[in-house]
Amino acid sequence: MLEPLGSVSHRKMMGDYVIYLNEKCVITACDNTAFIKKLPCISALMADAETGCPYPGAKEAYILDTGSQSKVLNIVAQLWEALPYPKSKKSSR
Repeated sequence: MLEPLGSVSHRKMMGDYVIYLNEKCVITACDNTAFIKKLPCISALMADAETGCPYPGAKEAYILDTGSQSKVLNIVAQLWEALPYPKSKKSSR
């Protein structure tokens, strides 16, 4: 679904999945639900969205309704622009 935006990959973490777009983490998938960070840049687009926590102790996140591909692409594209690239891990020599 996200392929029009670039390279999509995933990683299993704590029993659930993290979905990356062009090396940035954009979605946390837990219990068949897609969670995205609550950021001001997408608040208007997500005004009617449900919220929840992907796992105990996590920050509240928007629940992404994946019913409309064009809406998902728009939201994820804006989210991707606002998110930083992950920090590189330094070697512990």
